[in-house]
Amino acid sequence: MSTNRLGRDKSPYLLQHADNPVDWFPWGNEAFAKAQKENKPIFLSIGYSTCHWCHVMAHESFEDKATAEIMNREFVNIKVDREERPDVDRVYMTFVQATTGGGGWPMSVWLTPDLKPFVGGTYFPPVDRYGQPAFKKVLDRIAAAWKADRTKISEQGEKIISALRGATAAFGQTGKELDSEVMQTAYEQFARTFDPGEGGFGGAPKFPRPVTLNFLTRFYARDPDSDGGKHALEMVLLTLRKMAAGGIHDHIGGGFHRYAVDGVWHVPHFEKMLYDQAQLASAYLDAFQITHEPLFESVARDVLDYVRRDMTFPEGGFYSAEDADSLFEHGKPEHGEGAFYVWTNAEIGEALGEAAEIFAVHYGIEGNGNAPTGSDPHGEFTGKNILIERHSIAETASRFGKTEKETGRFLAKARAKLFANRAERPRPHLDDKIITAWNGLMISAFARGAEVLNDKTYLETATRAAEFLQTHLYDASRKVLTRNFREGRGVDGFADDYAFFVQALLDLYEASFEIKWLKFALELQSSFDAQFLDATNGGYFTVTGRDPSILFRMKEDNDSAEPAASSIGALNLARLGAMRSDAQLLTRAKQTISAFASQLTNFPSALPQMLVAVDFLQGSPRQIVIAGAKDDQRTHSLRAEVRRHFLPRSIHLLADGGAGQKFLSETNAALLAMKPLNGKPAVYVCENFTCRAPVTDPHELAQILTQQPA
Repeated sequence: MSTNRLGRDKSPYLLQHADNPVDWFPWGNEAFAKAQKENKPIFLSIGYSTCHWCHVMAHESFEDKATAEIMNREFVNIKVDREERPDVDRVYMTFVQATTGGGGWPMSVWLTPDLKPFVGGTYFPPVDRYGQPAFKKVLDRIAAAWKADRTKISEQGEKIISALRGATAAFGQTGKELDSEVMQTAYEQFARTFDPGEGGFGGAPKFPRPVTLNFLTRFYARDPDSDGGKHALEMVLLTLRKMAAGGIHDHIGGGFHRYAVDGVWHVPHFEKMLYDQAQLASAYLDAFQITHEPLFESVARDVLDYVRRDMTFPEGGFYSAEDADSLFEHGKPEHGEGAFYVWTNAEIGEALGEAAEIFAVHYGIEGNGNAPTGSDPHGEFTGKNILIERHSIAETASRFGKTEKETGRFLAKARAKLFANRAERPRPHLDDKIITAWNGLMISAFARGAEVLNDKTYLETATRAAEFLQTHLYDASRKVLTRNFREGRGVDGFADDYAFFVQALLDLYEASFEIKWLKFALELQSSFDAQFLDATNGGYFTVTGRDPSILFRMKEDNDSAEPAASSIGALNLARLGAMRSDAQLLTRAKQTISAFASQLTNFPSALPQMLVAVDFLQGSPRQIVIAGAKDDQRTHSLRAEVRRHFLPRSIHLLADGGAGQKFLSETNAALLAMKPLNGKPAVYVCENFTCRAPVTDPHELAQILTQQPA
């Protein structure tokens, strides 16, 4: 039986706090009314269920009765799951970053009864340490200040919100047309921060940030033979190789952890987020399409197979995350970060026997543990090993006098044994809510996997997930998406839910040529525009503006762990415009980009995903139209040739003589004339309103596709 109101909620994060002695409220009118009636400030705590430091603060403070007594007496206490309510999180994170110069989770913010923030921070320890005051001390000081001068504090909160509101209102006024110089500037900014030894950008901690890789592969594709293009690709491939070999990669179960605390990708923060798996799988697929190196295919499959096995709802959608922390043993309360993933030397020896020596050399196993002291300040990994590929297969094979093929099989068998062994351990907590935006990213990855790897099973996974979202997270009567699903629908969706799902539907159409997905994408795009588009200045607000508890509307102007909604939205509009030959959609795409012209001109590397849209719109995207029956083997051969090439500035359509071709030709009459040639499926490659002569031979098609577009 829960001890506070959070027990009624469905959020895994809120449910983790249902037994706290704190009198928590979820975000909503009940809490707001209590604060106003009792004239008490609000303590707002924002986090998510797989957040390590959120767990730490919960154990240290929110489970402590003495701390809870102060909180309950002096404040109205609200818990928010930032993944379910990014709108709430974004407003108060903006405040915390503006007033402290940093931010993160858990986020701790004190508000007036009318929701204006006046003090903010992140994690507070139970006693003075880490240069931070004790949480109880902070609570006492804020409570005393509120009682002494609540009028002044309320006025201060009002001024802060007015300033933040003014800053966001000034942002996004339509700027100048961008030229190719912005792409070169962004490339140079990334090149300056690139780590040529270990890959990645900047020092520790190192985050994957796949949006950077997306930009660099497109920059390469613009001019593959130029020095800049070659270097851009080198930066991508080294980063992907180093990550694949690093401890950030789960070598036993697949997938990637959130980030590395060091500069060599060795010691990770062990949580696994769906949005990372989705974007990294897509980045490895791009690398494979460019290089055809087996490593990149292997890692992409590793990620997709992990998600399909461990992160997929039986009915189709994808779960949100797996925790960094887990129990050391079944039936005992002790737990720690990475407990599920790390190994002692003795455990490796017991599981693998004679095979342990080769495995230990390849994956850096040491008798006293292999985590560098500087990357383990709290000694959590003393005596433990975090698997990291210290040698290539060739090096390991040479050392033990084996062939590379033998060594590869040998290590694969060892990993399978450790996978079975690890399965007996207590698993990390699974955040099993389904978030529309993150599912959109993952559907795109599976659709791309189906295309690039010619794997029908990935298409089936993408299709089931899209059908699940359409059935359970879309209200067709209102044409409104839902943000999240867990034992039913959650709140209405936000801008990223629409943008990422529209992108997924476009990718799914190109992978399946099922016209229903393109039609659904157009329907969702219309709803997205109606609710979030800034018709005056361009770009997309993150929220609709209908919720009075969200104090101002913002536009995300940074592509970080997740791309900004406007960045994906601009590319969606451009792709839809090219597919439908719709000048209005193309104009709206350009207006969306133009709204961010100031940011793109001054600091383009902040918006690498928007630069992908800039790249797509500079020049005319290719239309690659395959005319032929979808199930004809000759059509498959032509599609396979298209799949072999990395063609980021192109859209793919099917003219099969059926309903799909009829729908497409409603806005592009030229498609009506695209038919098989002498009974053979044919490919029409069109650019700048001109189509080449159709080809039926894959080799001829390859020659056309390898030519640089204008």
